[in-house]
Amino acid sequence: MNDQIKILTEKLLTLAGITAEIEVVDLGESTYEVNLSTEDETGLLIGFRGENINAIQTVLGIMLKGQTGEWYRLIVNVGDYREKQEEKLKELANQSADRAIETKEPQPIYNLTAGQRRAVHMHLADRNDVTTESSGLEPERYLVIKPK
Repeated sequence: MNDQIKILTEKLLTLAGITAEIEVVDLGESTYEVNLSTEDETGLLIGFRGENINAIQTVLGIMLKGQTGEWYRLIVNVGDYREKQEEKLKELANQSADRAIETKEPQPIYNLTAGQRRAVHMHLADRNDVTTESSGLEPERYLVIKPK
């Protein structure tokens, strides 16, 4: 499966005119991480707020489904973009939770994707001094951190 994903990724990047080194890692449970590294095209691959990296991830998933008939979870990463974003998100979550405790007021966090909201919910689930909930309707859905 790793070779098949690598070949599909090469095809997609070639169509986009991008040259990158590709590493595919089997994470188990039908999940694969596709690591892309390039010196000149990093910003292009990531895009504004990660839009391009998410689009690449979606298209690769659809291409793989078309070839295999099965859905696999693909996580596309450029450099250490995903790790940096996760750290920033955890930092934002902790700051907002601390502010909620300090002010005793709910703290909304806007402009998060569904995956980012889920990551904040999961990260703060271990804290016994705050609760989290999502409010509103897409595309204006947002997360609220409340003191207990």
